[in-house]
Parts: sequence; C-alpha cells; structure tokens
Amino acid sequence: MAKVRFAKNAAGEEAFEMVKDGIYRNVSFGYSVNETEEAENGSYRVTNFTPAEISLVSTPADFTVGVGRSIADATNIATQAEEQPIIEKESEQSRSNSASADAPKVQTTPQPEMTDTPDLSVVRSEAAKKAASEERSRIASINALTAKHGFEDLGRQLVENGSTLDRAREAVLDQIQQKPTSSVSPMEIDSKELRKEKYSIQAAIKAAYTRDYSSRAAGFAREISQEVERSGVSRTKEQSILVPYAALQKRATYVTSSATTGGNLVETELLDQDFIEALRNESLLLTLGARSMTGLVGDVAIPRRSGISTAYWLANETTAITQSESTFDQVSLTPKNLGVLSKFSRQTLLQATPGIEELIRRDLQETVATGVDLAILNGSGSSGQPTGIMQTSGIGSVAGGTNGAAITLEHLIDLEKEVLIDNGGGGNMAYLSNPKVSTALKKLRAGGSASGDGVFLWNTNQQAIGRGSTPGIINGYQIGVTNQVPSNLTKGNQSSVASAVLFGDFSQAMVGFWGNGLELAMSDSDSTDFTKALTSMRAITTLDVAIRQPSAFAVMLDALTA
Repeated sequence: MAKVRFAKNAAGEEAFEMVKDGIYRNVSFGYSVNETEEAENGSYRVTNFTPAEISLVSTPADFTVGVGRSIADATNIATQAEEQPIIEKESEQSRSNSASADAPKVQTTPQPEMTDTPDLSVVRSEAAKKAASEERSRIASINALTAKHGFEDLGRQLVENGSTLDRAREAVLDQIQQKPTSSVSPMEIDSKELRKEKYSIQAAIKAAYTRDYSSRAAGFAREISQEVERSGVSRTKEQSILVPYAALQKRATYVTSSATTGGNLVETELLDQDFIEALRNESLLLTLGARSMTGLVGDVAIPRRSGISTAYWLANETTAITQSESTFDQVSLTPKNLGVLSKFSRQTLLQATPGIEELIRRDLQETVATGVDLAILNGSGSSGQPTGIMQTSGIGSVAGGTNGAAITLEHLIDLEKEVLIDNGGGGNMAYLSNPKVSTALKKLRAGGSASGDGVFLWNTNQQAIGRGSTPGIINGYQIGVTNQVPSNLTKGNQSSVASAVLFGDFSQAMVGFWGNGLELAMSDSDSTDFTKALTSMRAITTLDVAIRQPSAFAVMLDALTA
C-alpha cells in the first residue's frame, strides 16, 4: 500500500477529482528489485524492492494494481482475467430462426500469445531514471531561482508542493513585487516641523563653516543633519552638513563689498520679501506625473514583465496547447551625483539678514530641481548623467521629413498613435515641448490657415475645459512648455533650428534619490579664495532616472517653427 500526495496546482486538482469520481483507477508502479525468493512451483516472489515512481494511467501493465484496491480485490481481478470464457456468436440465420436448435455456432479462437513482449522491468527502469532526472532538474532550477532573489524558504515550499518551474517563476515575481524597494524608513521630519522649529539653512552653513554648533539654531541643524545621515546620506568631509529635502522650500559670489553679489543683502531697509529672482527654465516633469522615490540605499533593481504568454484556441478536445511563457527583465537605478557650487564671503555670512536664508533655500531648490528635470527629460546616459526619456532605447518616433517639417496637428496625432498602438496609454498622458513649438501650435486653426480660418486648435480657455491652471489642451491632452526641451536640433539641411516634441504617460518615468537630503560642504582651501576670505559651498545630491516602459513615450525631433 502506498500513500500519495497530489500537487496543489490545476493539474493536481484535476487528477484528484478524477480519482474521486472513479475515472482514474489504474496506476503504473515502477520499482527496482532488491531481493527475491523462489516458490515451490518455480516462480519467484519479490520480497524487497525500491519504489521509483507511481503514476495514474488508463491502461496499466498490471490490472491488479490501482487506487483503493485490497488484496481480495486484486485476487478477484486476477481470477477474472484468467477465466474469461470463449465468446460465442450466433449466426444471423440462427437468430432469425429460433426453431432451428441445431444451428451452427461460431467460436472465436484465442489470439496467439505474444512472444516479443517488452521487458517491463527495463521499461520501468528507464521511466524511473527519466522521472528522477526531471525531478532533480526541477528541484535544482527552483532552488537556484529562489536563492538568487533571497527567497530560500519559498524555494523549499515550492519543491515540497511539487510546483513547476513556471509556477516558481510566478511566485518569485509576486514576492519581488511585494518586497519594498531597498530603502530606509522615511524620516519623521516634514517641512511644517522644520518651520515650527525655525530650521535655518543659513545657520547650518555658518555652523559648518565655523564648526561652532553652540547656538540653538546651529544645534538643531546638526540634529537634523544626523537624522539625514542615518537615512543613508554620507558626509564626504568634516566641514560639511546635511540638509533634508523638506528644508528646500522656496549666485555669483556673495560678497558685501559689491551690491550685485551680496552687498544688497546687508541690512539697509532691505525689502527682502521683494527679492528679484533670476529667470530659469521651468521644471515640469514631476508636475506632469513623473514618480519619485527617496531614501534609497545601494543599487536598485525593479523587476519588469517584458513579454507575456499567449492564449490558443483548441481545435478539439485532444489538441495540444502550445507552450508560451512570460519573460522578465529589470529596470535598474545606480547612484549618480548632481552638484551645485557657490561662493560667499565671511562678512556676508556674519552680516546678512534673514533675507539670505530664503535666497539660499530657493537657489538650492530650483537649481537642483532644474537639473533633475533635465535629467528625466534628456539625460545623456554618459559623463555621469542618468539616461532621460529622449535618450532611452525603445521609445516611439515620428519624423517630419528628410529636412524636418513645420509642426502640425497631424504630427501630434501621430505621436499619440505611436504610444497607443503599443498599449502605452495611461492616466498621465501629455505633450511637452518648448515655446517655439507652442507658439507655432497656437497659430494653427481648424481650417488649416494660421491667419484666420476657423477656431484655434489649441484650447487655452482653462475655465471652459475645467482643468484649472493647466498650460492648455491640444488634441485632448495637456501640453507643457519649457525651454528644457531642445530647440537647436539638426535634421538634413536644417541646422540647429529643429525642435523636439514629446508625448507619453509621464508616470512611466521615475527618479530615485539616495538618502533623504543633500550634502552642503564648505571649503576655503583654494589659496586665492583663502586670501580673499571667500568660502566655497558645494551641494551634492545623489539620484538616478529610469523609464519603466519606454513604449509609453514617443518623440518628434525635427519640428520646424519658422
């Protein structure tokens, strides 16, 4: 007697139900003989054997072996098999004439016994070897797969349950998706708390420069720096301090001797609330829906399903299903550093009013934001830069012509098509281009003329479309405008005048930040700066950009606007 266990998958459940319904009753039992004894009638009886395999079959080699059989059942079956009567058939004439008692009967003679019956022990031995080899391969493959991703316990469970390698791949993918990205716990500090405690970047800079943390503001800045350091950001030198991203809410060398480079910050009825900021490129990628992650540690790999299995219609109930499998790859992020360098004088640091606090804060925030935004959009992927959307392999493309072409609504529709035919549509679909393209688009009218034929194609009536302060709607989608999008591209004989137009689901772009802040480091080691009492301030943040699904984007690189 043997106890068996059915796998907890579709095939196992189906086999178990057929056994309960009495459909499957016969089994094939493979074994190797260890010991035998000879009986008085010259036959041999196996007294010791090693099981190799048991499988459900429709036609077994031995009908006395099966599901739920007892010894008595086996004896009856064997006896019935040996005592089968000769089948007699009456002729058509005898069946039609019942009065003819002496009608001849036809007897079927037994078939001659086969003399070349295959050796069942050999067949069973080969089947056992094959089954054992396949089982070893299954176990080894599952263990290797789960060990690679750190799920050894899951591997043991899958092996014990008899799971296939395909089922193991699905289970590992599920575990990876549920496993949080390698990161640290978010800091328990937000911008409201920093404002409440009057956190001062100016005090942090001054303390790092003088190495004097005796004041309350400097002491609080050092506490926050230590919190940021515990989040995974390391200081690269002693004379530095870490600033959390939450503190960055709204250059030239800052010296008080020159009004334009710092002197106007020294108190003389200073209207610092009316400070006139420099004009910068607008940062729109995060606004359009690009995802951000903070607190990363180490390299990050995010699993991605790159190919899907295929469904097949079956011609009949015996048609074999063609095997197809999902394929997987990874989206990786590795640390890349973005830096900002400014200089200020010792006197500026000592004399400046609270106005310089907001100046430094805003400068750091907007400079870093502009750099991150450009990296997401068009990072080159070389010289330490991340790879941005426009430089990512696999995004869709629309070409105007050999020498470019004037931008039209048809080009925008073609960009939309390139994304949608690859199932790249999502909830954050938008166009993005520069002011040259937006100006040309705003002049387009429904009748095809740019001078007065029909209504404008670009709807700028934001109240009518109910989209609040969005930049505008064209072809049913939001459109963003920034000088971050290049307008100096070359196509054919059009040199340095072509513009880019991007369309896609911007939630498929993501940027990851290592740690929860940036490092501010001070130095006056430069001999020229030292003699002038100037100090350099270097801000460094670590990040990377990745595109989840490149097919969610399409770009035109030869749009002409004049």
